[in-house]
Amino acid sequence: MRDDAVAAALEAERPALRGLAYRMLGGLSDADDAVQDAFVRWVRLSDAQRTAIDNPGAWMMRVTSRICLDMLGSARARRETYVGPWLPEPVTAHADGAEVTDPLDRVTIDDSVSMALQVVLDTLTPAERVAFVLHDVFELPFAQIAETLGRSVEASRQLASSARRKVRTRTDGAATRERHDAVATAFAAATGAGDLDALVALLDPGVTLTSDGGGKVSAARRPVRGPDNVARFVLGVLTRRPEARVDPIRTADGLGFVVSEHGVVDTVMVLGVRADRVSDVWLVRNPDKLTSWR
Repeated sequence: MRDDAVAAALEAERPALRGLAYRMLGGLSDADDAVQDAFVRWVRLSDAQRTAIDNPGAWMMRVTSRICLDMLGSARARRETYVGPWLPEPVTAHADGAEVTDPLDRVTIDDSVSMALQVVLDTLTPAERVAFVLHDVFELPFAQIAETLGRSVEASRQLASSARRKVRTRTDGAATRERHDAVATAFAAATGAGDLDALVALLDPGVTLTSDGGGKVSAARRPVRGPDNVARFVLGVLTRRPEARVDPIRTADGLGFVVSEHGVVDTVMVLGVRADRVSDVWLVRNPDKLTSWR
């Protein structure tokens, strides 16, 4: 295959590689950096090295995965200086049948990019996360995963199994999409009406609100826990912002909301729902994580 044909084929892989990197890193900007780094490494290969690669697309996926593994290790150190809680960057989801024309949006098709799952993935070790994403999401064989991780096949299988158990523990009991949207609709109605009692009734006894401002905008520096505290926090925020508008959005988790003022989105709210109650409220306010929403 000619060099320009290979380059075109690799460029066609960029959206899939970006989706892979987002699932591993939880941020679109970091995902772009990882993919670009992989492309740079391809360009730096000698002609003989590139010719020896039978499947450039598979090579790019393996290299991108290794880059993500390294980035996950350094990310843990950066989180120690992050101001307040850290949340993954929220991405939009499209209704069934909707045409996806922007490559940036192609990471948002399935539940593997939901905020609920991304929050759980962030609790895994870097190796567990890479093994889980490559096997359970992208269905790669363990022989290939072992090569990426620099571990044995058996060790890679154990990493994926450990990650799967942790994910299942945190995600079992999640409401169906239909039930999630019904609860989210009721949540919006209670919030819009300023009805504290109705809002409290919709919240799980163990509900937690997490707000990520990254130290750049106002946000709760610690998680808010308990139905009464969470309800008062949500209503209090909106009461202090009479000109703010709250609009429904479709996320990978189901119905969510964007808060905007003067036409500028400054908050994305994603809900976690178990049974008939809201179990988690995730507020992403860090402007660096909202660039795609503007």
